[in-house]
Amino acid sequence: MGMGSIWHWLLLGLVAILLLGGGRFSNMMGDVAKGIKQFKKGMSEDDDDKPATRIEGKAAPEPTVQREAEPAREEKL
Repeated sequence: MGMGSIWHWLLLGLVAILLLGGGRFSNMMGDVAKGIKQFKKGMSEDDDDKPATRIEGKAAPEPTVQREAEPAREEKL
């Protein structure tokens, strides 16, 4: 039975649940989930300070530049 075996980890998890109790283990996992949510919320608040780079809807048309007609060039022989 190696350290990377799935059976090893299942047995270790079962012993942890038996020692800590199901409710206590569940509460710990709930606290971990709350911590992850708070982390994501904090990361999104940091992004709110920056200007939005994504624009919803149709793309703006390309600006057109109107140039004055250039005089015809004569070729020298």
